[in-house]
Amino acid sequence: MKEIKTITCIGAGYVGGPTCSVIAQKCPGVNVHVVDLSQERIDAWNSDSLPIYEPGLKEVVEETRGKNLFFSTKIDEAINEADLIFISVNTPTKNFGLGKGRAPDLKYIESAARNIANVARENKIVVEKSTVPVKAAESISRILKCNRKAGIRYQVLSNPEFLAEGTAIKDLLNPDRILIGGEQTPEGKEAVDALASIYAQWIDDERIIKTNTWSSELSKLAANAFLAQRVSSINSISAVCEATGADVDEVAKAIGLDNRIGKKFLKAGVGFGGSCFQKDVLNLVYLCEALNLSEVGAYWHQVISMNEYQKKRFASLIVKCLFNTVTGKKISILGFAFKKDTGDTRESPAIYVTKYLLEEGAKISIYDPKVKAKQIMMDLTDPQLGLDPEKVHKLVTIEKDPYECCQKSHAFAVCTEWNEFQELDYARIYQSMLKPAFAFDGRLILDHDKLVRIGFQVEAIGKCVHSLPDSPMESGINDIFGKQLLARNRSHPFAPGQ
Repeated sequence: MKEIKTITCIGAGYVGGPTCSVIAQKCPGVNVHVVDLSQERIDAWNSDSLPIYEPGLKEVVEETRGKNLFFSTKIDEAINEADLIFISVNTPTKNFGLGKGRAPDLKYIESAARNIANVARENKIVVEKSTVPVKAAESISRILKCNRKAGIRYQVLSNPEFLAEGTAIKDLLNPDRILIGGEQTPEGKEAVDALASIYAQWIDDERIIKTNTWSSELSKLAANAFLAQRVSSINSISAVCEATGADVDEVAKAIGLDNRIGKKFLKAGVGFGGSCFQKDVLNLVYLCEALNLSEVGAYWHQVISMNEYQKKRFASLIVKCLFNTVTGKKISILGFAFKKDTGDTRESPAIYVTKYLLEEGAKISIYDPKVKAKQIMMDLTDPQLGLDPEKVHKLVTIEKDPYECCQKSHAFAVCTEWNEFQELDYARIYQSMLKPAFAFDGRLILDHDKLVRIGFQVEAIGKCVHSLPDSPMESGINDIFGKQLLARNRSHPFAPGQ
């Protein structure tokens, strides 16, 4: 088995950067090079302000950077020096042509493979680290073999990541499993063992699973599909809870105690986001359709449809509670990242909730402790979202303080489960808001009874209505608008699939 002394990772993003930082920390005898075309991104990795936020990441980088961890744009040089090369580039969903909206766009994967074949002067182990469709390794292998120089041989492995943003460093240090797939030939098995020897320096052998390449690739898609399915399942039940008076937290606890089901990923909310869930489920749908398994594809596509419905349903709830119009009303969005402890906004539910409210003419104020204003505006003015950039700049403000964000607003909506939102002074927020003041908990993290006692009209995913108490400030509200306005069994202006 060949000893791996130098590793190169092509792609300095959410996967490549943290993964290689931990490898460098745990394998001090291995030189690790992370390379990327973006000089701006590489400069950030070499600075005190890293391009991504993950708890614990900065400490790992500072411990290893300049010793055996290096960030640069010298891609060709790093390829030649490497014994093993991770391909960790972006694989977005196609937004054009065949497979639009479902198939992965593999142009960056292909470009990386062609570059490796063009510049490599020695045998290499090439590892697909990006999420790819089943049989992608076969495509990479064909590109390398058809373009290789005389005498050079490649082994292509699949080593999918199973990182959760916000806990990526913890997941890397103590993973549930490491999955490595390769060709079932002596050379392929030797390459698998070589990569396994890297992980074995801090991970027990029983957690390092070796499979064929295709099983490894499909396992990644299947894992994310199953997790997304659980989120959509409990979110579908949350709608039933609101219509019947059941409490989704109580239902989730009851079914989670069944050891056949388990309690994880049964937290109802405004919907899932991130770079993987939607993309991987759609990838699986496209694969099923390509294999003429249309019924299987339709089954998994419903997971995505339910997620879209949940986001629209939450925006619908806001509109209905604000007396069926939000035009000209200020609504505060607390949290823009797709989950806490990350600055990643890819497919964040907050983007779509904001979109629906802007389309209704609302004025939106946004606060997130880690997402930069530039990123928020980029997301909301992305042509794929379909909003008028001029309208976005006119109606959206971004604040650096949650209290300023809620000042003179009609309502606030929690879209990310940041811990700090549980610790805010909501009495102070209530006093600064217009009355009646509405609180919409899209992540089920707030003390609803406390908010009601303060004076808020509280609405939460999968919960019964928390009505405003009668008081001089709010007197007559229920009489004027009637109990029907706050009833759970509402119609929604945003129909599924619209």
